[in-house]
Amino acid sequence: MGAELRSLARNSYNTFAALGGKRFKWLSSRFFKPELAAKLELDAQALLGIIQLAGPWLADRDAKLQALQLLVQKKQKGEKVLVFTQFADTAGYLARELQKAGVKQLEAVTGNTDDPTAAAMRFSPESNGMRKLIPKADEIRVLIATDILSEGQNLQDAAIVVNYDLPWAIIRLIQRAGRVDRIGQKAHAIDCYTFMPAEGVERIIQLRERVRDRLKANAEVIGTDESFFEDDDDSEQLRNLYDEKAGALDDPQDDEVDLSSYAWQVWNNATKENEALRLHVENLPNVVYTSKEKAEQDGVLVYLRTAEDNDALAWLTTQGKVVTESQLDILRAAACVPDTPALPRLPNHHELVLQAVQALVELEHTSGGNLGRRSGPRARTYERLKRLAHSRKRTLFPDTELELAVDDIYRRPLKETAYDSLHRQLKSGVADDDLAELVKIFRAGGKLVQDDEETARREPQIICSLGLA
Repeated sequence: MGAELRSLARNSYNTFAALGGKRFKWLSSRFFKPELAAKLELDAQALLGIIQLAGPWLADRDAKLQALQLLVQKKQKGEKVLVFTQFADTAGYLARELQKAGVKQLEAVTGNTDDPTAAAMRFSPESNGMRKLIPKADEIRVLIATDILSEGQNLQDAAIVVNYDLPWAIIRLIQRAGRVDRIGQKAHAIDCYTFMPAEGVERIIQLRERVRDRLKANAEVIGTDESFFEDDDDSEQLRNLYDEKAGALDDPQDDEVDLSSYAWQVWNNATKENEALRLHVENLPNVVYTSKEKAEQDGVLVYLRTAEDNDALAWLTTQGKVVTESQLDILRAAACVPDTPALPRLPNHHELVLQAVQALVELEHTSGGNLGRRSGPRARTYERLKRLAHSRKRTLFPDTELELAVDDIYRRPLKETAYDSLHRQLKSGVADDDLAELVKIFRAGGKLVQDDEETARREPQIICSLGLA
């Protein structure tokens, strides 16, 4: 039996090692002592005793499930409900039981779902520009999801979010609400429902107070008017959770709104009813330029993709002086209606474009070195997590996974998804521990930094320029 167990252990180890060492935290064999085996045996027996004492699970006696069913069924026919849970098994359980109860147009999405984005499109066709392609009969009214949909999806056709269980990491709670509370949301208010632990459990783990304390800590940095608990009476302290005006470390005037969402909304509004325009713009070559009549200040606007793969905008006067470094102000200066007439380029248009590129490259180099701008998400994440990783080195269990992630961030530019997400979290006052967990999640999924092929492109790229005459 001993040889058989050793063979089984060896095969299990090889299986996990083949999946990728970066996905697991490996413990030294010195921790696996006879006392540990005895303690694990006691834990297993205690758990088996609990299962035996509880007996078979009866869904019709699940008060929490019944409360969710009542909540979903009492909503009006057109109201969409987004339900988040931590666990894939819970998502499947809720979907099965709600369907048995007669809830229609329902679907569950987990990490095992082949195409989570397709479900997001069916749940929120308006915000994803898919209204004409998805019939009403194929829409989803109730979407149950794990945190696989808590990032990178537009779900603002809904204004009701349910947290079936509270996540330990506060960033998850923020990300969930952020799927519907974003540009394009038409509702005046977002309703967030949260299921709390039973009172006895709450007294032991104090989850509610811990989450509330984290929200207040965030609010001290940024402020918000969202209320995650019905008895929150300090609305000022939780004001503008997603209002980025309080980003003290960010570039001046760039924090009025999430710029990527703002730019996406501009693009979506311009092209969702004009397929020909979309195709025309997508087929334009880099370095394309034009000019239009100035509103107040003349000059040239330049859109550049830097060698560190950061998007950057510059605005110079005809004399070569910087008008503003606010990326939002530059975007607004470029705004125009489709029939705006094109004007001849300024005599020194190309010289100004070159000067703008040199200024942007110099700014990135001097303000952050290999990490880009000091105020950018890459440099700020690196500095914070470098300190955290160093502090954890002095503990019994050093965080090797975090150290590897910090090294990756130093050596390579962030992927776009990681860049946008870290930008948001840093502005929301995310705690170091939660920032570390988010970075490790990105790294485990291969979504943190660019690979060698991506980083091989080190030259800055001029995307386009616009003259203001």
